[in-house]
Amino acid sequence: MPSHLSADRPAPQPPERHAVDALINRTRRLRGDVDAVRRDSVLVDEDDPQMRWQRALCDLAVHHLDDLGSHLGQLKEGLPPEAAEQLAAELSLGTAQGTVGEERAESLVGRAGSAEWNLLTDAVSWSDELLQIFGRTAEAGPLSLDDLPSVLFPEDQPVLTALVTDCLVDGKPIDGEFRIQRADGGTRTLHMTGEPVLDADGCTASMWAVLRDISELRRNQQVVRRTHDSLRRQQHIDRTERRIAVELQEAVLPPWRGSLRLPDQGPGALDIAAHYLPSESSDLIGGGWYDAMELPDRRMLLTVGDLTGRGIQATSAMAMILGALRGMAVAGIDPGTLMRHLNQLLETSIQPALGSAVCCRFDPVTRTLEWAQAGHPAPLLFRDGTGRPLPQPDGVLLGAASGVAYEQDEAHLLPGDVLVLHTDGLARTKDGPGGLRPGTEALLGLAPRFAEARTAQDCVRTVAEEFGGTPRLDDACVLIARIGT
Repeated sequence: MPSHLSADRPAPQPPERHAVDALINRTRRLRGDVDAVRRDSVLVDEDDPQMRWQRALCDLAVHHLDDLGSHLGQLKEGLPPEAAEQLAAELSLGTAQGTVGEERAESLVGRAGSAEWNLLTDAVSWSDELLQIFGRTAEAGPLSLDDLPSVLFPEDQPVLTALVTDCLVDGKPIDGEFRIQRADGGTRTLHMTGEPVLDADGCTASMWAVLRDISELRRNQQVVRRTHDSLRRQQHIDRTERRIAVELQEAVLPPWRGSLRLPDQGPGALDIAAHYLPSESSDLIGGGWYDAMELPDRRMLLTVGDLTGRGIQATSAMAMILGALRGMAVAGIDPGTLMRHLNQLLETSIQPALGSAVCCRFDPVTRTLEWAQAGHPAPLLFRDGTGRPLPQPDGVLLGAASGVAYEQDEAHLLPGDVLVLHTDGLARTKDGPGGLRPGTEALLGLAPRFAEARTAQDCVRTVAEEFGGTPRLDDACVLIARIGT
């Protein structure tokens, strides 16, 4: 239940695009007005300290408005969703360390300060705000132009030297930034603007400047830049990982496309087709597989399965499991015993994962199907225009428990029967009536269309049409075998 404080307070919402556009337009108009005042201040007496201070404040205001316009532009473009959490984490980390909060509090008081260095009398005048920015007390007083570089970062000292030299020798205005090290150990990034003050003979008599603390601005810009750089690197890694995962999947899954007939000749041959449906919620490849192959004793292996995880780790684990499954099937190991060995293999793998699978061995002479499953949906048998799941033998998920046994069952198939093996990516929703998942119900509802289909490939097309546009949490595999006469 929400607290009384939030009961009458709407949840914070991101700014609407038209509101940000309005702010950008207002900022541009305001900048134009301030710039006009700044131009007018140039026409007044340059020896008037009040007018110089006004012009300096206008310069600062223009800088502020330029920064504001830049920030509003970024707000309009928006941060990519995958980078928002990382940016928030980096900003909160800085706040937790105290630096962001402390400098923000100080910047409200001492965001900018003024200074004037008299070259004729060596007098130096700093505003209280500038003393606070530098972390100096009134007793310590301001720094002369000769002493000022001593508080700068060594690599920034040449920057200040060039700015002051250009101002005093060539009469150029000052506009640059540098970093300082305060006596308390803190650091600040300052932006300095100023210009020389000439005497009646046109010689430089003094130099005035306004220094603005832009530490927080530069730090936040660095955080945003690092976040975007990190995002670009991660996107490159994701694209590379996806490419490798796709190549690995294509190398491991059966090379045949379209339909397959096993065996090539003789009664009871299977017309087989399969299809892979990618996930709608992720660009990464999952650990799903399907396979069909003729064994040395003329029987046929049919299998589908899925492993947890995505990307290279999932596809490499899938390659290991499918390779072991094929090898044990060729060696004549029964489906139930095969599942037990796969469970042991996955349990001892250096990349622990869970998996579900169904493994069938079909004898075309007797039309007997022997099969076992590991936490997997049962094969669906379609006959005479109706469909039903085969009674399911016991079997837990692969990798879920040690030393477990997997039951094995068998079914007798008839000519014209259609057998559908699928991963639970087609049916990963809450159970429906009778304990069936909606995806399973939808598959069973395709029975009339399967009865009219002439080939297994026609049945696969029907499944693809039914589920191709359905949002799925996971990728899915379906393998369909049609029993020949």
